[in-house]
Amino acid sequence: MNNIFVYCELEGGKVADVSLELLTKGRSLAAQLGCKVEALAIGHNLSGVEKELMNYGAEIVYLADDERLEPFRTLPHAAITVGLIKEVAPQIALFGATSVGRDLAPRVSSALKSGLTADCTSLEIGDHTDTKGNSYTNLLYQIRPAFGGNIIATIINPDNKPQMATVREGVMKKEPLPYPVKGEIKNIEVQKYLNDADFAVRIIERHIEERKIDIKGASVVVAGGYGMGSKENFKQLFDLAAILGAEVGASRAAVDAGLADHARQVGQTGVTVRPKLYIACGISGQIQHTAGMDQSAIVISINTDANAPINQLADYAIIGDVNEVIPKIIKAYKNNSK
Repeated sequence: MNNIFVYCELEGGKVADVSLELLTKGRSLAAQLGCKVEALAIGHNLSGVEKELMNYGAEIVYLADDERLEPFRTLPHAAITVGLIKEVAPQIALFGATSVGRDLAPRVSSALKSGLTADCTSLEIGDHTDTKGNSYTNLLYQIRPAFGGNIIATIINPDNKPQMATVREGVMKKEPLPYPVKGEIKNIEVQKYLNDADFAVRIIERHIEERKIDIKGASVVVAGGYGMGSKENFKQLFDLAAILGAEVGASRAAVDAGLADHARQVGQTGVTVRPKLYIACGISGQIQHTAGMDQSAIVISINTDANAPINQLADYAIIGDVNEVIPKIIKAYKNNSK
């Protein structure tokens, strides 16, 4: 049976977290299918990258190492990826739903005429029988929110290979193996996939602005919902976060109401987080939000509604007005820190 293929993003010689998350997920999918996990890394000075990829389960690592391939450019990376996939014919090909993956994956899919599901939040293996009675086994269930996050769609592609998907960063765990696999390294002769037209675009100057808000990496998240009431009230969360060493998150309702920036949105249409502590303030707890934080180690909710869905998920629920409770928490924390 053909293998699972993961395109691994690199920046400055470092493998992107989303690629390691995909390799982790790829291991479990491969175990179900009885196949191997393959990884492709494209760039320059790639020595050592294979060790990290094997540490996350890559059994076959393809390295395309050429100074012209760093930094990322769409055409040469697409040409190599398409050419290699045609040769190795994987049954599943996975990309991160990042700026790179969202650029690259559709071009690869179009060239292969394979179909593509974008922005998946979950991947599973299952069977399917269509309305004509045709049965399919071991398909990739490509699961993603649809209609603004109001429903969860499960998409399959039984007739075209590879089954392709881009997956959101942070929705899957990144877990290294206890011991790296003894994988096989295959150095790619890049020139056989490339031509001069692939380098028609030249990079004259490149500037990358570092991410200012890192909710995904925070160990403590203080998140506010529409129940905060106003921007002024929402600012209290930043005061609480400051004394806790936390990052501030928000529900979609709070973002839509203009209480917080979209970069802080937690949920199906935002960021997925797994902090040690998640404090939900004025958040009702609809599935669109909880899907992005339900793997937090400890959840504390503050809400006036004792029957709010978030309280069913919370380890500790405080029933009260957030605008009264939060100042008290801040005051108590400061007094006990003296």
